[in-house]
Amino acid sequence: MADILIIEDDPEMGPIVRDFLIKEGFSVQLCSAAEEALEVLDKEDFGAVMLDVILPGMNGFETCAAIRKKRSVPILMMSALTDEDSKLLGYDTGADDYIDKPFSIKVLTAKIRALLKRRSPYEEQGRLTGCGIVLDAASRTVAKDGAELKLNAKEFELLKYLMEHSGEAVGKEELFNAVWGFDCFTEPSTVSVHIRWLREKIERDPNSPEIIRTVWKVGYIFGEKK
Repeated sequence: MADILIIEDDPEMGPIVRDFLIKEGFSVQLCSAAEEALEVLDKEDFGAVMLDVILPGMNGFETCAAIRKKRSVPILMMSALTDEDSKLLGYDTGADDYIDKPFSIKVLTAKIRALLKRRSPYEEQGRLTGCGIVLDAASRTVAKDGAELKLNAKEFELLKYLMEHSGEAVGKEELFNAVWGFDCFTEPSTVSVHIRWLREKIERDPNSPEIIRTVWKVGYIFGEKK
């Protein structure tokens, strides 16, 4: 997972801010358009997003709202629009913080560090996100690309465990013990059956899974291939 995704179309400012943050020890990816950034966010996780307001195509407010439908990642909006209404609109569409342009790099860095330390309300409630999926442990609901999915209890627990270990290869026996328990008399082979049912609900093509992939002779891994 990279630390920061910057969405900034200024050909001078974007690279300058990116390079400075990299020197500060952050891992950073830069996108010059909202549409490109949303595609990246469908595939990768970030600790925080820096979002310019004035962008080609979708503006920053529209982009912020689109991100919030799928992700709980902290968002810092950057803009030369320093009026109160613009700032309020930014917060209304889901921004966590707002910084005026031109800004001090030191202040920017401080805000980024604060956002990376902050747990969002969604995370405090046990919300997991990735690959367009939002799993809310508190309400036991799952949505894919904004549409709610109907999972049975075991499918939910399997998905939750895999998302909690996103990017890690998880063995079938580990999954079985985590979801069914060590003392369960059900056969461990039931994991494969439930994974197949789960794929039918979350994958574009269950026969060629991209979200829950098989790791040969090990088990499964959540997250699209990089």
